[in-house]
Amino acid sequence: MNTDLRKKHALVCGSSRGIGRASAIALATMGCQVTLLARSPEKLVETLHLLPKDYGQEHQILIADTANLQSLYEKIKEHVGAHPVQILVNNTGGPTPGAILQATSEDFLQAYTQHLLANQVLAQLVVAGMKKSGYGRIINVISTSVKMPLKGLGVSNTTRAAVASWAKTLSAELAPFGITVNNVLPGATSTDRLQSIIENRAQKMQGSKEEVIREMQDEIPMGRFGTPEEIAGAVAFLASPAASYITGVSIPVDGGRTNCL
Repeated sequence: MNTDLRKKHALVCGSSRGIGRASAIALATMGCQVTLLARSPEKLVETLHLLPKDYGQEHQILIADTANLQSLYEKIKEHVGAHPVQILVNNTGGPTPGAILQATSEDFLQAYTQHLLANQVLAQLVVAGMKKSGYGRIINVISTSVKMPLKGLGVSNTTRAAVASWAKTLSAELAPFGITVNNVLPGATSTDRLQSIIENRAQKMQGSKEEVIREMQDEIPMGRFGTPEEIAGAVAFLASPAASYITGVSIPVDGGRTNCL
């Protein structure tokens, strides 16, 4: 199976921690040159030092906020002009938990900007380089809520579904060029985001975090939370030459929790 990513360049969003960081490390391990993108310079530098360079890669960092589309556009346009991207990993932290009727219009606008619109800006900027190089992978890290909405995540459920629909539409447009577009759907994964959800639920239930964790893990056939590295494994495979005939799909990586096909 061909998983060689030498001479490929990946732009990994939200790569200062969690699933983004794990994905960047996995891609670098496969020989990919990686550009890390996030808001936190300190965390980006930490991640940069963790990236393997066994094939002589020169990894880089970009400090940008997906909430600021104009700044994002300018920084990425300049970057890809000098360093064409063959692999784009769209990954942004989820919106604040809460019931959908409690969400404001601003909550939705912010979420759509950081997820859907930022993805659109990035895709428009990198696709030309993918076509020219004859290799392209766009991978969106979303959520299993695409398949089955999750309680207490109203804005997230809505936004994630929109991203999945965008990706499916884009996959058909780019398939003739051999560029694939796929979604990885993490289930409950041990990240800062999961910790925030657990604390939010515990507060609303007036219970302990341990009780919330036990209830959440009881819903998972494997009986445990996933790790960022396990999610990154799916991202890395979809980025590889071995996944050249897979496009337009949403793959849950959730220990079996999602109760639908």
